[in-house]
Parts: sequence; structure tokens; C-alpha cells
Amino acid sequence: MLEIVPLPAFRDNYIWTLRHGDAAAVVDPGDARPVKDYLARERLRLVAILATHHHPDHVGGIAELAGDTGAPVYGPRAEPIPALTHPVAEGDTVALAALGVAFAVFDVPGHTRAHVAYYGAGALFCGDTLFACGCGRLFEGTPAQMVGSLAKLAALPGATRLYCAHEYTLANIEFARKVEPENAALAEREARARALRAQGRPTLPSTLDEERATNPFLRLAEPAVVEAASRYLGERVCEPVRVFAAIREWKNRA
Repeated sequence: MLEIVPLPAFRDNYIWTLRHGDAAAVVDPGDARPVKDYLARERLRLVAILATHHHPDHVGGIAELAGDTGAPVYGPRAEPIPALTHPVAEGDTVALAALGVAFAVFDVPGHTRAHVAYYGAGALFCGDTLFACGCGRLFEGTPAQMVGSLAKLAALPGATRLYCAHEYTLANIEFARKVEPENAALAEREARARALRAQGRPTLPSTLDEERATNPFLRLAEPAVVEAASRYLGERVCEPVRVFAAIREWKNRA
């Protein structure tokens, strides 16, 4: 059975480590040291490295890990990924035989120009596109691109487990409650997340069902979200891309 383990890195990153038997793969290893320590301690061999986008806190450890192990490196073909051996884009499949799993690749631009996500075995590794109760900043893409990317991910089965790359959940919930103060599911989610963090545990994974119920960036047609965006702008908006742009700008300034 596939096991997914979070390796903390930097201040709030997670390097997701997939393991089965003596084989392991890692997603977005921004730092090689936590991965090397874990592999040595658990006596695992690294069989693949998956990257979602080019930011240093996601790819900084790739060259060292690939050089030490010879593991293939998968990543978006239009991004500058170090040591990339297998460029991928939407429609491709990443089959990891040693782990008994295959991932469908989705193009999810917005945070960066050519960000990808990997979906398989009921799990979604989406880097900095979709966060628990939030979404990534738009550094290279447009609001329309991000809205399309988020809709693509939100259309996956509700039980899909969401493995994003940062522990931003509590801050995202705090903002989401400004957008939808009457959302009871958000209040319940905040209590659960605070309890987990008090125990030193990750708030991840979440599920897409939970995101659809609480994440304002997936709730662009909800009347409360539309009203909050309109209040922020000081004018009536209802088109999803404009609603998204308003609450993303609001979040950036919060």
C-alpha cells in the first residue's frame, strides 16, 4: 500500500514522500537534506522526483538528489526545472512501477506560467496552485488562468486527498472567514486545524469536498463570496474571474 509522508522543510514547506516497500519518490524537494536523512533512516531507495513548478523552495534539492541517486526527474516541460529528465504536460502519465502507482498530469497555470499537478491513487499533488482553504499568488499567470486551473482540480472526485506544498491553512482560514463569516463549515474547520497545529501535526491532507465547502477561491458563484468581492471593490461584480481577482487582491493585501 502506498504511504505518503510529509517531510517539513524551511519555515512552512512540505516535501511529500511516497513510499512502498523499499522504494520512495518525492514531490517538490526544495531542500535535499530532509530527504537524504529520511531515505537513510528508513533505508529507502529514491526512484523518482516530481516537480510542480520552478520556484527554488520546490526545486532547490533536485540536482543534489538526482546526482546522488540517478532518480528520474519529472516536471513541467516549459519551466526551468534543474536536472529535468522527463518533461511532462497535460495528457501525460507518470507511471512509477516500483510504487505501484500512476499519476495523470494536469496543466494548472496561474501561480507560474507552466505549473503542473499530479493526480493518482486518490491523491492530488498540486504544489502552489490550490492550497488548503486558499490558492497561490499569481506571479506569472492571470486570474483567468488560475480560475480555469482551480476549476479543473475542483472537478476531481470529492474524496480526493489534497497534498499542497505549504502549511498555510490557519492563515487561509482566517482570511476565508472574512469573506464568508457565516460559513459554519469554516468555523468547524478552523477548530480542527487549530487542534492539529497545537499537537504539532500537519493540517494536510484535506479533501476536495472540504475545499468546495470552505475555500473561497473555489466558491466564486456563492452569493456570500460574490457579495464580499463586490464590497471590497465598491462595485457590483458577479463574473467568476472578476470575483476571483477581487478576493485574490484582497488576500494579497490582508
